[in-house]
Amino acid sequence: MGDPMVGVYVVYSAVAVGLVVWLAKTLFDNGAVFLEDVFDDPRLANAVNRLLVTGFYMANLGYAAVLLRSDEVDGGVEALEVLVSKLGVLLLTLAAVHFVNLYVFYRVRRRATARHMPPPVAPQAFVPPPPPAPTEDADWQPVG
Repeated sequence: MGDPMVGVYVVYSAVAVGLVVWLAKTLFDNGAVFLEDVFDDPRLANAVNRLLVTGFYMANLGYAAVLLRSDEVDGGVEALEVLVSKLGVLLLTLAAVHFVNLYVFYRVRRRATARHMPPPVAPQAFVPPPPPAPTEDADWQPVG
């Protein structure tokens, strides 16, 4: 029948590339709206979006390739377990990268919108500081 790992490699490669391409396209399409809101120049937003997607492809396809290597297996069941395990690790990694990207985008947007906020309100009244608290030695008087 042949080595069952060949089938695992073929299926894993096809699914991994498909997942990375689908997620990159989704992030590119939806990220464009967000980046246009953050950057004033639409050309700059588009350029940043393309650079982010390029980096996403390089990092995740490279990581998927690193995960491809596996030890020998004895049969079809072990080969299927290896396939599912590798896809699970890849999906968890893609999810982690996605949430890190969302957090970074949140911080970038928060910083970009902060410059459009109105200045803080000037003080409306002055509150004097409280008087100093008396000390225990304040009532002490020297004797004669």
